[in-house]
Amino acid sequence: MRLLIGGMTAIAIALGLACPSQAQDKTNISITRQPGILYLASHVMETQKLIEKQAAKEGVEGVTVEWRTFSGGGAQTDALLAGNVDVVNTGTGNLLLLWDRTRGKVKGIITSSAQPVIMVSNDPRIKSLKDITPSDKIAVPTVGVSTQAILLQMAAAKMFGEDKVKSFDSNTVQLGHPDAVAAIANPNHEVKNHFSAPPFQYIELKQPGVHRVTDSKEILGGALTQATFFTTTAFADANPKIVKALREATEEAVAFIKKDPKAALEAYKMVSGDKTRLDDLLAMLKEPGMDEWRTDPQGTMKFAEHLHKIGTLKTMPKAWTDYYLPDSAYLNGN
Repeated sequence: MRLLIGGMTAIAIALGLACPSQAQDKTNISITRQPGILYLASHVMETQKLIEKQAAKEGVEGVTVEWRTFSGGGAQTDALLAGNVDVVNTGTGNLLLLWDRTRGKVKGIITSSAQPVIMVSNDPRIKSLKDITPSDKIAVPTVGVSTQAILLQMAAAKMFGEDKVKSFDSNTVQLGHPDAVAAIANPNHEVKNHFSAPPFQYIELKQPGVHRVTDSKEILGGALTQATFFTTTAFADANPKIVKALREATEEAVAFIKKDPKAALEAYKMVSGDKTRLDDLLAMLKEPGMDEWRTDPQGTMKFAEHLHKIGTLKTMPKAWTDYYLPDSAYLNGN
């Protein structure tokens, strides 16, 4: 993964992503996201055309936004560095890794959620991470750099000591959340553990024999940003009005979710095709921690400290504002 990202960084520089070269405020924008209601703000933004509306207020008319769904953050960041998309919407670990590898040429714009992610299992033997043996497989969205993979490293450091921080790395296998849900539903599948995300974790927990093993709040000791919009500084410098529109659209979407969660979930179902009953989705939003729709980064410096300690990040940021755009400093994150 490190070699791949290093290679993609070189390609990005060769393509000019590391220096502003685009015309001012392009009108055809492509943005990625992953499956799940962690990205609910993006579904509201898409159905209500909030970026387009905010861009028009900034004087940029005729904006069109293409929303693309990827199964994991790794594919999204590769697409960003290759110049195939303009903005990605994924986890904190991917932002930090790209900020470091590109020497600050990739930075965050705004966040939209900080809900807990839960590791579940259908194996009655596994009650906690202490029960994981070398043969047990744990599905994560992206091996090594996804939020879930990094949380497992942080848990290992607490359990076994800093020198054993990667104890669970060999247990992880890469599966998108929908595929992992199917694996957990199949008692004969080799993958019996899934570090999941909403709504998938709650769907799984309703299945017979599936139970909670741990979660992000337990490991981190607090809220953790999940959905983060970030882009190259080249794109941000060349398209300041579009970036401002995206930031304001996200704030509008988060306010809408809090005001009318039912309508927000209807937008999610329309876009994603999720067949989960609306009432069940509404019940999920009442689960502990699921009201954390927020635009201020949460727990990101704890992630940075961990990644720097194990050598994944070569540069330790002094503050969260180092890896967010200057215009995002008002967000009052951590």
